[in-house]
Amino acid sequence: MSKISENLREINERIAGAAERGGRRREDVRLVCVSKTVGPDEVREAYAAGQRDFAENRVQKLVEKQAALQDLRDVNWHLIGQLQTNKIKYCADKVVMIHSLDRPELAAAIDKFAAKKGITVDCLLEVNVSGEESKTGLPLLGVDAFLEEFVKTSRIRLRGVMTMAPEGAPEGVLRSVFAGAAELADKIRRMGIPNAPMGELSMGMSGDYEIAVEEGATLVRIGTAVFR
Repeated sequence: MSKISENLREINERIAGAAERGGRRREDVRLVCVSKTVGPDEVREAYAAGQRDFAENRVQKLVEKQAALQDLRDVNWHLIGQLQTNKIKYCADKVVMIHSLDRPELAAAIDKFAAKKGITVDCLLEVNVSGEESKTGLPLLGVDAFLEEFVKTSRIRLRGVMTMAPEGAPEGVLRSVFAGAAELADKIRRMGIPNAPMGELSMGMSGDYEIAVEEGATLVRIGTAVFR
């Protein structure tokens, strides 16, 4: 068994344990391997071990990896990094989900592109729950204004919330951030916006994914722990 295969096995076991502690099933959580620091060969190795969801944070790298791995037909690609409006045309119809919808103008631009293509684009609202200046994402105080504009779109499906917790923070802080994201997603879901089902929570990375799963994560974004 390769090192990447061993890492994936251990991570999946840990996810299963965290899901059980949170009163859920392993199937309720999707592991998304963040492949931004590795090349196509490492992605192939993870694929051979059964992994199907991968993420990139830059559009150019996403396009390059997709081209190099185009024979892997059942790979699900996610975009997790900040997205400029002029890059939408290169990725919005080539990923299963954009995790970084963080401003009204980006929503409007994605909606316009999707309408032109005749598609619906799945997105997550990236929110800076922790309030850290170094973190990207929409401030909590900006969510209502965002939603006022979002309801004008028809070609985006807002699947849930994405957030990042402070790196190396105490467990109590991590739980507070993850619980805050879950509460926000539930609040938006209860608003009944037709194209905002809000069932997904993308949170948790290599250092804190077990706590994130315990707090309700449905997508965990893990790179270092897989490809170390």
